[in-house]
Amino acid sequence: MKKIERRAVICVALALALALGMGLFLFRYFTSGGKWASSAFNRHLYNSAGQLSSGSVLDRDGDVLSEGKDGKRTYYENEIVRKATLHAVGDLQGSIGTGALNAFADRLTGYSLLNGAFGADRGSELYLTVDARYHYEAYQALGGKSGTVAVYNYKTGEILCMVSAPSYDPLHVPADIETNERYEGAYLNRFLSSTFTPGSVYKTVTLAAALENLPDAQSRTWNCEGSIQMGEETIVCSGVHGEQTLEEAFANSCNVAFASIAVEVGAEAMARQTEKAGLTSAYSVSTLPTAKGTFSFDGITDGQLGWAGVGQYQDQVNPCALMVYMGAIANGGKAAEPYLIQKTVSALGIPSLPHITRKTKTLVSSGTAAAMAEMMANNVEKTYGTGRFPNMDLCAKSGTAEVGEGKTPHAWFAGFLRGEDTPYAFVVLVENGGGGSSVAGTVAGKVLDLVVNGY
Repeated sequence: MKKIERRAVICVALALALALGMGLFLFRYFTSGGKWASSAFNRHLYNSAGQLSSGSVLDRDGDVLSEGKDGKRTYYENEIVRKATLHAVGDLQGSIGTGALNAFADRLTGYSLLNGAFGADRGSELYLTVDARYHYEAYQALGGKSGTVAVYNYKTGEILCMVSAPSYDPLHVPADIETNERYEGAYLNRFLSSTFTPGSVYKTVTLAAALENLPDAQSRTWNCEGSIQMGEETIVCSGVHGEQTLEEAFANSCNVAFASIAVEVGAEAMARQTEKAGLTSAYSVSTLPTAKGTFSFDGITDGQLGWAGVGQYQDQVNPCALMVYMGAIANGGKAAEPYLIQKTVSALGIPSLPHITRKTKTLVSSGTAAAMAEMMANNVEKTYGTGRFPNMDLCAKSGTAEVGEGKTPHAWFAGFLRGEDTPYAFVVLVENGGGGSSVAGTVAGKVLDLVVNGY
């Protein structure tokens, strides 16, 4: 009798182990099945060179950016388009982690939970939200400089442009790509995966902190004599602006005023405002995680806080997060979360389900967003020049970020367009480019002109 009981216990234990194992397998199948199916171990999906030969990548207009054909992978015929879309499409070696050929291989193979990889050798058509024309224009506008240019619809979340440079032709990889400084960081998607010193574009956060923490912010003035001493730090401004309102100080991008605001608001409030703006969080862009910005407010001196308030000190921001923040200001406090996959169409012509737009948390209060938008529009009118941006209701902030002695500053230009037909937020970073308005603003103007006005 005892022997039967022991055997029964063993059988129950084995049954439980089998059930747990089956449960674990099903969980992994549901969560990782696509990666299994699109693995390079599945040799019928990859050619002898290890290149995914299944599926096509297209832009939003249906232009084929890359396709598997006769066991080989081909790319768009224009070399500049190939370079401009590299970080969205991917390369043949799998070095570009954010490229569709690597990140969305399961979508390209047509994998499904029901059929697995059956028929995956024919592949699917993967439509991205980006437009090859905008990529071409943005890449050309960067003029060989490193940096990133991005535009997205802050109401729907569609990323229309996502250029990262330096880049290279995936069909003709430079032999010296690993040693030539010209290609330093070429594998990295600067828009999604990097952080940079923001300079004065961060003053949008300090502006929000002023509006939400200083009751008299819009009725008082700040005096700028070209510099201000804060403890052991001397905060230097780009000019002598004299007595100025908050709006005027923002248009002047006055370091003295905004450093003073940061100190008056305090480190805790600045940290809260930065976190609220989403600049310390990561977004998931069609499953691709963005880098988190970093800011140091704990235990800092007034002088360090002053520099942090103007986007210097140890401030580091991710371009994608900054762009989404711009979209939230435009959209009353919340913006659509960005995404890259428009749809997939199977080999049988069956499209995927429509994308469900998701909104961010509240990144800035609605009243503050409205006030900021007007001040950013004033920047364009009074400082940058409306003539540079024809037929656009543009709101923007430039930035010239110091990145070390002897190095040319990073140039930034970020903002958004207002209007039912132009719900677009954007960010431009030109590494070691110089002046934010003159350099990055010119790049933004060329791309936005194409987006808004066409050819």
